[in-house]
Amino acid sequence: MNVLTVAAVCFRDEAGRVLTVRKRGTDAFMLPGGKLEPGEAAIDCAVREVDEELGIGLAAADLTHLVSWRGPAANEADTDIESTVFATDLQVSPTAAAEIAEARWLDPADHGGVVIAPMLEQYLFPRLVGA
Repeated sequence: MNVLTVAAVCFRDEAGRVLTVRKRGTDAFMLPGGKLEPGEAAIDCAVREVDEELGIGLAAADLTHLVSWRGPAANEADTDIESTVFATDLQVSPTAAAEIAEARWLDPADHGGVVIAPMLEQYLFPRLVGA
C-alpha cells in the first residue's frame, strides 16, 4: 500500500457549503490542497497549494488545524492518504488553475450525487452536517 502525505484547506461560505475541487482527468471532488514537498510543513503546503490551484493567497496565521485523517485516496488505486486539514474563516472567490478542472461549493448535507473523495464522504461531511 502506497501512502501519500497531503495537506488541504476547508473553506466554508455563508451558507455552510464547502469549497471543493476536481482535478483534470478525475471524477471526485475534494478539498483544495496537495502533496507535501520534501521538508515542507503541512501548513506551508496548504498555503502554497491553495495559491497554485485557486489563486487564493493565505498566510499560515489564517489557518487552524481541523483534522488529521488517514484513509483511501480518491484518485490513486492501492493508495492511502495521510491528510492534515486546516480550516479558515476567510470568505473567498476561487479561480480554478494549474491541474484543477473545476471548483464547486458543495452542501455537506446534500451534495447532489456529486462524486466526492473518501475523506469528505467518510469523515468530514458527516461531521459538518451536525455542526
